[in-house]
Amino acid sequence: MLTVEQNEELTSVGPGTRMGEMLRRYWYPIAFEQDFDSRPSKTVRLLGEDWTLYKTPSGRYGIIGEACPHRRASLTYGVVHEDGIRCGYHGWKYDFTGQCVEQPAENDSTTFRDKIKAKAGSAQAMGGMVWVYVGPTPVPELPRFDVYVLDGIRDVGVATLPCNWFQIMENSVDPHHVEWLHGAYFEFLGQTQGFEAPKSFQKKHMKVAFDEFEFGIIKRRVLEGHSEADDDWAVGHPLMFPYGMRVGGQWIDQMQIRVPIDDTTTWKLFYTLHHPEGGTWEKQDRPVVYNYEWRDENGEFITDYVEGQDVMAWVSQGPITDRTQEHLGRSDQGVAMLRKMAKEAMAAVEDGEDPPGVVREKHEVIHLPCEKDKFGAGTAFTDQWINGGSMRYSPIREQLLALHRDAAQAREKAGSGA
Repeated sequence: MLTVEQNEELTSVGPGTRMGEMLRRYWYPIAFEQDFDSRPSKTVRLLGEDWTLYKTPSGRYGIIGEACPHRRASLTYGVVHEDGIRCGYHGWKYDFTGQCVEQPAENDSTTFRDKIKAKAGSAQAMGGMVWVYVGPTPVPELPRFDVYVLDGIRDVGVATLPCNWFQIMENSVDPHHVEWLHGAYFEFLGQTQGFEAPKSFQKKHMKVAFDEFEFGIIKRRVLEGHSEADDDWAVGHPLMFPYGMRVGGQWIDQMQIRVPIDDTTTWKLFYTLHHPEGGTWEKQDRPVVYNYEWRDENGEFITDYVEGQDVMAWVSQGPITDRTQEHLGRSDQGVAMLRKMAKEAMAAVEDGEDPPGVVREKHEVIHLPCEKDKFGAGTAFTDQWINGGSMRYSPIREQLLALHRDAAQAREKAGSGA
C-alpha cells in the first residue's frame, strides 16, 4: 500500500506537480479532425488545464491557454487567422507560440505587448486525430506508431470516464484479471442472462512476465495448454508509457489510449486498425468515431462486454483509488513495476532528462512488438473481439465482420490453389 502523499504524487496531473510535469513531456490525442469541420476552434481540457485548440484556414493546428491574458475571456470564441488567433473581446492577437503580437486599443509605440505571452503548445494531425504537446521546448517528435499510420480501416470508440487515468493504466499490467473479469465473471453473466461468453478469455494463466523496453513495458503470459513458443509469451504486447497499451489479433490491431483530462477524469479511446490479408477496402480519409456505452438507463454498469467490464472495475474504485487501503500480492508484480517506472520517470524529468518513450529523431513509422495469435484463438478471436468488445457499438461493425470474413475466405481459396 502507499501513503497518502505517495498516492497524491502518483495521481496529480496539474501544472507544478511531479507527475504533471513528467506527463507534459508527451504528445496526446485530444480531438478528431472532423471536430473542426463546422467551426475552427474548440475548448479542450488536458492535464488539469483548459485550452483552445484551433485550425487555420490552410489547415495548420494551434493550441493556446483558453483564457485570454488580457481580461480572461475565452479564446475559443475568438477569430482564427493564418498566423494565430485573436480574442473576440478586445482583439488582442496571439501567434502560435502564445506571444501577443497585436493590441488594437493600445499605443503601438510601447513594448507592452512584448511582455504578454499566453501559455501555448504544439498541435498536429495524425491518424485522423489532433495531437497536442503542452510541455517545455525543445518539442519532441510526435511518435508515428504503426496503428496510426499504416493502411487499413479504422474505427475509434470513445468515452469520458470519471476516474483517474493511472488506475486505468494499472489494469494494463494486470494480466490475471483477464481469466476472472473477462473469463469467469463473463461466464457467470452468460449463464444468468442467457448468452454465450467468449471462450478465449477463460484460460488459466500459468506464468506471466514483464520486460522493460524503449517505450514502456512488454507484458507476457503463458496460458494453460500453451507454451513459451506461443505469441502471448514469445511476442507479448506493450504498455506504451505513460498512457497507452497496444493489443493485437490476426489482422486487427488496437491502441488503447488513456488521456489524463484532470485528476478525476480520463478520455478513454479504443483506436482500432483492421487490415486483413486478402481483404479489400476503400481508402479511408478519417476513422469512424463512435461512443461506447458503459452505463444503462438505470445508471448501472453495462458488463456484458469486455470493455464494459473493465470500465466497471476502473470506475468502481472511485475517482481516485485509495491506495492506502490496498493489499498487493505476488500477482501484482506488473502494477508495482509500473509505479516504479513512473517514479523513476518523474525523477528523470527533474534531472533534466527525457522520460521513457520520448522520441527525438524524425521517422516515418515505429513498428511495435505485438502478438498476432492472441490467446491461441486464431481468426476466431477477431469475431469475438468485434462482437464482444467496444466495437459492438461501432456503426461499421457489420462491415468489419464482412471484411474479415471475406478476407479469410480469400486466403483459404489462395491456400488451396483453387
